[in-house]
Amino acid sequence: MSNHTYLNNTQLHEAQKQYLVFLEERGLSSRTEEIPVADAFGRMSARAAYARLSSPHYTACAMDGITLAAKRTFGATETTPVLLREGEFIRVDTGDPLPDGCDAVVMIEDCVEGEGVITLRAAAAPWQHVRQIGEDLAAGDMILPSFIEIEPAMIGALLAGGVRTIEVIAKPRVGIIPTGDEIVSASENPRAGEVPEVISAVFCAMLQRWGATGVVYPVVPDDPALIQAALRQAAEECDLVLLCAGTSAGRDDGTAAAIRALGEVCIHGIAIRPGKPAVLGAVGGAPVVGVPGYPVSGIIVLEELVKPVIDRMLKREREMAETVCVKMGHRYVSSLKYREFVRASLGFDAEGSLTVMPIQAGAGVITSLTKADCILDVPQNSEGFEAGERAHVRLLKPIERIARTVRILGSHDPLIDEAADALRRADIRAYVSSAHVGSMGAILALSRGEGQLGGVHLLDAADGSYNVSYVEKFIPDGGVALVECVRRAQGLIVAKGNSLGIRSVTDLIDPRVRYANRQKGAGTRVLLDYLLRQASVSPLVIGGYEREELTHTAVAAQIAAGSADCGLGILAAARMYALDFIPVCEETYDLLVSLAAMESPQVRAFLRVLASDGFLRRLDALGGYSYDQPGRIKKIWPDRIEG
Repeated sequence: MSNHTYLNNTQLHEAQKQYLVFLEERGLSSRTEEIPVADAFGRMSARAAYARLSSPHYTACAMDGITLAAKRTFGATETTPVLLREGEFIRVDTGDPLPDGCDAVVMIEDCVEGEGVITLRAAAAPWQHVRQIGEDLAAGDMILPSFIEIEPAMIGALLAGGVRTIEVIAKPRVGIIPTGDEIVSASENPRAGEVPEVISAVFCAMLQRWGATGVVYPVVPDDPALIQAALRQAAEECDLVLLCAGTSAGRDDGTAAAIRALGEVCIHGIAIRPGKPAVLGAVGGAPVVGVPGYPVSGIIVLEELVKPVIDRMLKREREMAETVCVKMGHRYVSSLKYREFVRASLGFDAEGSLTVMPIQAGAGVITSLTKADCILDVPQNSEGFEAGERAHVRLLKPIERIARTVRILGSHDPLIDEAADALRRADIRAYVSSAHVGSMGAILALSRGEGQLGGVHLLDAADGSYNVSYVEKFIPDGGVALVECVRRAQGLIVAKGNSLGIRSVTDLIDPRVRYANRQKGAGTRVLLDYLLRQASVSPLVIGGYEREELTHTAVAAQIAAGSADCGLGILAAARMYALDFIPVCEETYDLLVSLAAMESPQVRAFLRVLASDGFLRRLDALGGYSYDQPGRIKKIWPDRIEG
């Protein structure tokens, strides 16, 4: 039985506050450095900067034209112009020193050139178009105070004021120590049991965005002595240390013990999910944060607990990400124990309300953050949200970009990603967000006014047709259109060589066969169940029938890795992994589109892409598709609401 325990289940805001106090009591400080002003953009000034020169440092002409004593022009009007001959004025350009005896500049546009004379039809005022010494800055003026982020215009002001170097807050050096026997340097072909070390690159990018510098140390095995040695070195060389993984209560999880052996632990265990096993401590004067091993957990811990420390070191007021109030697209059930940070996508529903759809993925699925538009903040002691309830989200992308995003829910097919890329190449202002919720998930989502398009391929066993009967049953009020997309080859995906001799669904009853299924509601799952009924095969006798994958490529990946022997899927997925394919049928894959969404220029552009030569060439390269008129409206169900 493990002796490791969580010391705390501290609420997030309390942990943030306690940790900063803990660090300041132990001398949390910032380093400074002198750098050229030209390199100072985005840096934080360490002290006030004062002008060493006046700007301008001489009396200067502010316009191209002529300069002279203003009194020489007095009385000039349209009817009584003043005539000036050479020698009574001096021609000047912008920036020239103002000659002695002159106190005004007349713009060249106001000078009428004649035979050896210049005619002025308006008098010049004394000191017009003249820049006085110190007009911008006078020597000794403060150009900027302490602890100000330096902007481009400030660089110009500093240089104009004769300041060539400036003292700034040094970028905190953040040591990153990956740990774990299973962690290896990123390579093209990791072996079973090896986990490529990629999170340090993610952390370095986040730190760079926040004004810090990541220093990555070699991977350390799960050996307490080696972890302590690496931690000691990093704490001496860096301003802050991230000790990655080993924060939980597992057999080899010794991060808290290592920090405690060399320094102090402030908090172990935060009431958040993901990220609950984080460790907050210090070794000497260096803050040390034990970061959970799962990527999403680590990213949340850095955002919520490491960034405030870096902000304090940089003397920067913490900027809160923009939050907005949204409507829940469907029910989300939460634990009462933790404050949850849920990755989610956003879109505008048929009524124009901003709607949030949580992304169902574990803390190890880093792509869930690449696809997310926001983080749904679920308070501690909350049971979650019901569909239609209001909630708050923290935006990860600008709301303007979300408004230009085509939101596709439904059955997975690689062609959606190819179409999304083709759309971006045609219109860089358009984006596509897709979620793999299955064909039935798409129909139900559009029936609730969520999403704009849905990929569907639902077989009606009664007559062999696709999609129409399901739309009429589940969206009786209409308001949608069925758009032609492709016909695609569905079949059994098997390992290269098909050593088990699988030829049809009847072979799935072989106890040696490990099947990889699709999720409930997926059109491929519906097709499989139809084929099993036709063959009088019970799902109960198929090993792996309850094992669910969300995409065709995920099924193919399991077979290629040897953890499954067979799965129903499309030819394109089999070809990606060089697997064998036994054709079963050709099915219809359509797009269900909200009529309201068709008013969106991005949706219309997406539908046009489907018929483009470039996209059709991509389909041919994927393989397994045939088509007639992609993008053509096959059927419209009129909105039956009066008016």
